[in-house]
This record gives sequence, C-alpha cells and structure tokens, in this order.
Amino acid sequence: MPLLTVEGLGIDFGGLRAVNDVGFQVEPGEIVAVIGPNGAGKTTLFNMISGAYRPARGTVTLDGEAVTGMAPHLLARRGMSRTFQNLQIFQNMTVLENAMSGCHLKERGNLLADLFAMPGSRRRTAETRAAAMQLLERVGLARAADKDASSLSYGALKRLEIARALALEPRILLLDEPAAGCNAVETQEIDHLIADVAKSGVAILLVEHDMKLVMRISNHIVVLDRGEKIAAGKPEQVARDPKVIEAYLGVQAKEDAGHALG
Repeated sequence: MPLLTVEGLGIDFGGLRAVNDVGFQVEPGEIVAVIGPNGAGKTTLFNMISGAYRPARGTVTLDGEAVTGMAPHLLARRGMSRTFQNLQIFQNMTVLENAMSGCHLKERGNLLADLFAMPGSRRRTAETRAAAMQLLERVGLARAADKDASSLSYGALKRLEIARALALEPRILLLDEPAAGCNAVETQEIDHLIADVAKSGVAILLVEHDMKLVMRISNHIVVLDRGEKIAAGKPEQVARDPKVIEAYLGVQAKEDAGHALG
C-alpha cells in the first residue's frame, strides 16, 4: 500500500493555474523526485502536500488517511516532515541545539516542571540531547555538535536541516532542493545520506535540479512543466522521453542524465 497518494492536485493564483491535475504515489523506502524547469510548480506542489497551501482541487492521502489541506503540525504528528529551499537554521545556536529543537517537537513536557527544572524535566532534556546526538552522528556532524551553526559549510548546514527534520521520526520526508548550492563533495554526502534514510524505510519525496543526483538515487521521477505533469517513470525512461527533453532537460542535461545512468 502506498504511504503517500496524490490525486488530481491543483491550485490557482490570481486566475492562473499554478498546478493542475498532478498525481503520483510514494511507497515506504522509495525515493521519488519531482523535476521541472523554474516556475513549473514544484515547490507549490510541495506546499500543498505539506499543508502550507490548501489545494483548490484534488486529494492527498497519507497511509490511507485523507489529509488534504491539513495543517503542517498535524501532518508532522502523522509522520510527514520537510525541509525548505531556504535554510531554516538557527545560526546563533550550536549544531546540537539546532538538532535538539527538532526533537523538542515530539516531547510531552510539563510547563511547570520545565520552569522549575524538576527531575522529570531534567530527564527529558537528557533524553533529547542523546537523541539529537544520535541524529548528528547519522548525518556526519557529531564532531561539530558544540560549534555554532554559523561556522558550518553550506553543505553541512543542509545536512543539519535534514537531521532536524528526521528528529520528528517521519515516515515520509519531503526535501526541497537538498543539494542546491552545494559543491560536488557536499552533493555526494547528501546523496549518500538520502539513500541511507530511504534504506531505513522512510519514504523520500524530493525536488532537485541536480540531474546527476536525481538519476543516481531516484526510484521514480515525476516531471512538471507549467504546472502540469508531462511524464513519470523510472529514471532511464524519463531521461529518454522526448517531451521531457524538449521541456526541461535539453542537450547538456540529457548528456548528464545519460552519464549518471552509466
């Protein structure tokens, strides 16, 4: 049974159909990429799925439950987490504190106990710190735990944001351009991290412009152009689809995709 099902999703802005009649499914442990040129509606689609926008048409189903238009915090409780194009990192906090901020969302605390640092509160803080350290270990940032987040490289900040999203223990993780702005080494680190998360059974839905990364790690690709789904399939099918090449890939990107496929 698919973990996420999107059917006929659409939204209009000022009479313009930004996204129209888009549908696909994501299975547990599967990596599905959404690609398309700038303005194709990829982030708008993410915003509808994750509850930031209420769709005008269509449905979103999470593990058999209708969640169309549900608020992001309610979706988070049901196992959906996401990252954003623009980093949402607390630069004036340490790396560990940033990771802990994601863990806090799952805590069941008592305000009075926290205010007076009672034993239960101290125990929760210790548990949260331990959980955050495990996440940092997973994304390769444990040694930087006590450093200010502002001292990290851009690629490391991207991995820190993924760690914070994983703190919610999601069943599906939405990644909005996780490798954007990263160099080749940083992109490879994120590539390996995404694959590792998927191997643990978490479903991955990502928007990404780096076609080499998309072709390497994706099980399935959905292609948007001007808000419409124009193609979908396995990486090798999409890379050779004439409509995709015309609308998005172009000659150079076609060559990149071919190299990525070997």
